[in-house]
Amino acid sequence: MPEPIPVLPEVLAQIRALPPSSRPLIICDVDEVILHMIAHLEEYLQENGMRFLNHTYRLTGNIARHDSDAPLPGDQVKTHLIKFFDEVSPHQTMVPEADTMLSALSEQWDIVLLTNLPGTHNKPARETLLGGLGIPYPVLTNSGPKGGAVAALSGGRSHPVVFIDDSPTNHRSVQASLPSAVQIQFIADQRFLRSVEPEAHIDLLTGDWRETCRFIEAIL
Repeated sequence: MPEPIPVLPEVLAQIRALPPSSRPLIICDVDEVILHMIAHLEEYLQENGMRFLNHTYRLTGNIARHDSDAPLPGDQVKTHLIKFFDEVSPHQTMVPEADTMLSALSEQWDIVLLTNLPGTHNKPARETLLGGLGIPYPVLTNSGPKGGAVAALSGGRSHPVVFIDDSPTNHRSVQASLPSAVQIQFIADQRFLRSVEPEAHIDLLTGDWRETCRFIEAIL
């Protein structure tokens, strides 16, 4: 993918709607960081006659029918992900201590949730779910690598910017677009976490919110 990538116009509009601030900023992903995703997706796959081929960090090429080792084509994976977000996403469960640790951090940091969703219609359900879990921070929806959005969100801020996400692709994108960002690769599912070898730009690889909170508090 070409890097650094520009922020998408629809994401920039959401960013411009945020109140101005010069406080330090945490830009945090939702799936597999604040909300469990892999466990829910695995359950969805099992109910629909599919499975992960292995616990490595990818979806396309890593999902197959129960009776086959042949990966599903990418278009079928995409179709199932859209169905998953429509049917299961409003009921995802929270990663332990995400609410309390983010609340503690919010005393000194602005927090913005930057999440990739397949359709804008998924955003209200996600906001409702997060709000009900005690996670009331602004939700911005993105599509594709997040580097452009992270760079735009950091504009005008002289304080640290922390980026928390599970995806290696998103971290590479942020490294290209905003290399000064502190990068935390957070993966709640321990099987997938163990499969990841952190790249050089990753400052912390973790699946624990208490460790994440301590690490961020030490930045200021």
